Amino acid sequence: MIGAIILGLVAGFIGKALVPGKDPGGFLMTIVIGLVGALVGWAIFTQLLGIGDNDIFDLGGLLGAIVGVIIVLLALRAFSGRSAAHR
Repeated sequence: MIGAIILGLVAGFIGKALVPGKDPGGFLMTIVIGLVGALVGWAIFTQLLGIGDNDIFDLGGLLGAIVGVIIVLLALRAFSGRSAAHR
């Protein structure tokens, strides 16, 4: 559990730094985005590409988690931009 929070924080922070721009939330949202990104990265690398192991929240999966965070951030931006345009 603590490892998952640390992974979420680190991956969320690095992912937000790599994709500059306005992102939602603060510290807790960074962890949430990092955890969701870790799940996305794990699914892409382990399930689709067959790379890695079955441990979702381990620091060995940090690269996959960062890739997942970037995907999640871009999706959040696309979704929030689209919903703002429909108002």
